[in-house]
Amino acid sequence: MPVAASAIYFLNLRGDVLINRLYRDDVGGNMVDAFRTHIMQTKEMGTCPVRQIGGCSFLYMRISNVYIVIVVSSNANAASSFKFVVEAVNLFKSYFGGNFDEDAIRNNFVLIYELLDEIMDFGYPQNLSPEILKLYITQEGIRSPFSSKASEKPVPNATLQVTGAVGWRREGLHYKKNEVFLDIVESVNLLMSSKGSVLRCDVTGKILMKCFLSGMPDLKLGLNDKIGLEKESQIKARPTRSGKTIELDDVTFHQCVNLTRFNSEKTVSFVPPDGEFELMKYRITEGVNLPFRVLPTIKELGRTRLEVNVNVKSSYGAKMFALGVVVKVPVPKQTAKTSFQVTTGKAKYNASIDCLVWKIRKFPGQTEATMNAEVELISTMGEKKAVTRPPIQMEFQVPMFTASGLRVRFLKVWEKSGYNTVEWVRYITKAGSYEIRC
Repeated sequence: MPVAASAIYFLNLRGDVLINRLYRDDVGGNMVDAFRTHIMQTKEMGTCPVRQIGGCSFLYMRISNVYIVIVVSSNANAASSFKFVVEAVNLFKSYFGGNFDEDAIRNNFVLIYELLDEIMDFGYPQNLSPEILKLYITQEGIRSPFSSKASEKPVPNATLQVTGAVGWRREGLHYKKNEVFLDIVESVNLLMSSKGSVLRCDVTGKILMKCFLSGMPDLKLGLNDKIGLEKESQIKARPTRSGKTIELDDVTFHQCVNLTRFNSEKTVSFVPPDGEFELMKYRITEGVNLPFRVLPTIKELGRTRLEVNVNVKSSYGAKMFALGVVVKVPVPKQTAKTSFQVTTGKAKYNASIDCLVWKIRKFPGQTEATMNAEVELISTMGEKKAVTRPPIQMEFQVPMFTASGLRVRFLKVWEKSGYNTVEWVRYITKAGSYEIRC
């Protein structure tokens, strides 16, 4: 369900109303007094951004020295409300020159009222794109003397942007060299037992693009996802090629993607925005290729000594390598002295986070490394308590490797002028929440 906001308030840190707009008559004008009394003047101000008072819900967010409060009287979508606030602030910043604070609001009352009328109608969000709104709200905001001067950009075709189907790209773009850069960036989330069995594992990924293309090109992206390959084989009446296929879950696309063609052909077709943007996001829960296997062994030698052994094996190709590998092994707070033996990299004890930190600058594929450490603890007089050890954490980045196995099969660019393009594809896998129990 959309936001269906009844009112929106902009307050300073003292609770004074800087500007407000009522969109519905189902709330009274004194609702801000309830927010000031029951929320701002209590100690629970920063605990939860959604509060209910009486029959109304208050959804608020602090930006700089301003509180933005949305009041709703129905069961509205909280995520949509906060998304609206973030996009609205970005819109205001584009008019004010990058600053949004109490002074900027006081200097731009008229402009803000005009924008609030455009971006929300009867409590429902409308278009919040700065590029489109600036086509017909041409008034410039009063900029801060510390903000950088806005770069002069050619004015796009207002009719095409406002009423046409391609509101994210302006006409008349021209580049001497037409290039497309595509990055597949994945984060691996893992929870592994001390014996090496996987307890929880998934991959969250996104496809980032940077386009420098002339005219109004049409791009077509093919991936090795299972549904897409099966659909292509049906259309072309030929069997699917052998090779690994993956199943994408929770896929979300940029607004430029032609969803009708994706539903019918299962290919990602789109007219790209100019510059950098996020084409799609996805998640994968099956068939994950773990880049590292970690086998830890921690032995207690009496009351004041620990023996730590950590073995890390890389499972990606021998010609690949990982960068910035960091292994963090938690140790007790009463650690007094440590000594290390490592086959590669450097290790030390970090007292601020109570961890043994092992850093490896470059980790080749199909290899393994070992860290042996002896930890001496401060002797305590109390009874020995059962030690609860937090999991070992890893950080890494593996170029040209995807844990999901996702691959770009083709990237086609068509434009009526028929120019040649250069396509660049890169794969990166990073550690998300990569944890191993010990």
